[in-house]
Amino acid sequence: MLINAIVQILFLSQTCGGSRHDKRIADETPYPLPAGSELLQDVGFLGFSLQGVNVQTPTRKPRGGERSEEQKAANQVLASRRVPIEHVNSSVKRLRMLKEPCRLFKDGVRDIVMEIGCALHNFRARITPTWQPLKPAIVEHKSE
Repeated sequence: MLINAIVQILFLSQTCGGSRHDKRIADETPYPLPAGSELLQDVGFLGFSLQGVNVQTPTRKPRGGERSEEQKAANQVLASRRVPIEHVNSSVKRLRMLKEPCRLFKDGVRDIVMEIGCALHNFRARITPTWQPLKPAIVEHKSE
């Protein structure tokens, strides 16, 4: 799912049943992002990149070590920017059919149900002024 700065869903990949990893699905999906776009992604997508797109991923804690204070601060900034994205996910799942296992096995039905959930979110986002646009990146460098 791709979301723009005004929290509208622009793109939805096909649904995949079973236990497939999100990164494998992302590798197989052609994303329509123009060069210069910014992509906020989860730690589960380490190694995923797109040509000409600025990918921002939180820094993982090294095995047996700790993150630096700068890395922790950068992760907090990314986490605060991801909050509206998580709100979009929960808004889509207000459609109860998307919260529970789907027992509709006809080809394409699961995709249609997900499209309906996304369309309802976009409708709510358009008519409800409480949805706030995504915040731009604010990077602070401290010199000591």
